[in-house]
Amino acid sequence: MAEVATDGADHFLKKFSDPAAIARYEDGPKRFVPGLDALHRMTGLLLAEQAPPDARVLVLGAGGGLELKAMALAHPGWSFVGVDPAQPMLDLAAGLLGPLMNRVELVCGYIDDAPDGPFDAATCLLTLHFLNAAERRRTLEAIHRRLRPGAPFVAAHSSFPQDEAARPQWLSRYAAFAVSSGVEPSDAANAREAVSTSLNMFDPDLDEAILREAGFADAALFYAAFTWRGWIGHA
Repeated sequence: MAEVATDGADHFLKKFSDPAAIARYEDGPKRFVPGLDALHRMTGLLLAEQAPPDARVLVLGAGGGLELKAMALAHPGWSFVGVDPAQPMLDLAAGLLGPLMNRVELVCGYIDDAPDGPFDAATCLLTLHFLNAAERRRTLEAIHRRLRPGAPFVAAHSSFPQDEAARPQWLSRYAAFAVSSGVEPSDAANAREAVSTSLNMFDPDLDEAILREAGFADAALFYAAFTWRGWIGHA
């Protein structure tokens, strides 16, 4: 979910407050993000390399609760603070988590509304593409400040070549994957257009550079699937 609306991304924040869209959300991301379940599992495994068995984990863009549920089930000693600006999506997360909510605190807001920490780990999945470069760097710096030294951080979001020749082809692949996953072609085409015009997408090299500038000097790619990339770094 969105951490903050900038530029054209308020289109998506409004969508995440729409009851019909919320009702379809649990299955929606899987149809657009190749290997989403595996991404969640890998995220937990990467955090567990450094996070203690009783880790306190910051989850930015937690609306919907999919990654919260995956990590809570796989790591029963961890507790979580999930932050998201869309209260309806946090309500959806609470319903999805059920009894797991006894280890989760949900905060409606942005990174500045998150507790100061220090946290043992953090994630920001399917979120940073809502932010322009300056706000993305500021948000990452704020995450970094909330982490213990050496704590792991995983980010994954839309990131693919942005040159004039390659960009349209990758966007078409994004839509084609959605159609192959059962999305109606007209809906996939609308999603392609919305992504093309409303998100802040950068070349993977620039995305990695922003992570490093924000303090995650060892940021390394671990996930690449069509228009999506994921990195692991440490505070």
